[in-house]
Amino acid sequence: MLFLDASSDPSENRDRRIVQVTSKKELRALVEEVERGDMEGGITVVGHDFDAWEAFQREHDFVLAAGGLVMDEHGRLLAIKRLGKWDLPKGKVEKGEAVDVGAVREVQEECGLQHVELKEFVTSTWHTYERKGRQHLKRTDWFLMRASSNEELTAQSEEDIEEVRWLDNDGVRMMEGDTYPSLLPVLKAWRSLSS
Repeated sequence: MLFLDASSDPSENRDRRIVQVTSKKELRALVEEVERGDMEGGITVVGHDFDAWEAFQREHDFVLAAGGLVMDEHGRLLAIKRLGKWDLPKGKVEKGEAVDVGAVREVQEECGLQHVELKEFVTSTWHTYERKGRQHLKRTDWFLMRASSNEELTAQSEEDIEEVRWLDNDGVRMMEGDTYPSLLPVLKAWRSLSS
């Protein structure tokens, strides 16, 4: 879901269904439809006389996370397999920690790397999840990084990581077929950087 206010031009998002909401009740009903799978494809939410994005945020506990699009000297992408799905190394930013520092730390912890060079911010993704009866809204900031394939990779098993692997272009295509939808725009951004 993409949130716009009434002053924005929703026609810029022609490939998305536009849904107008005027209250928290309408917004909750829309979110429930999306969660049930009753609405497929991209949805642009426009609030009229109502800040839908602010209301959506208030319904969730905010979680800040950071991760890495880590490339080696051969242009391969570092990926992890967690709970049977391909993913990218990432995790929660600790209180008082800079987001980019948290991103590097998470890559090092989850993949066993010692030397990771931070290059630049790439993009942010958002997703929601439920844990212990509470709704969470997670923003993950993604950073381009470099590391050497000469370092031994070690999966952080206490984080349910089963495998860490450098993926070439064919491997990234395989990953795209077995990953979370929220990672697809991140992989697309990586492709544009690596081409």
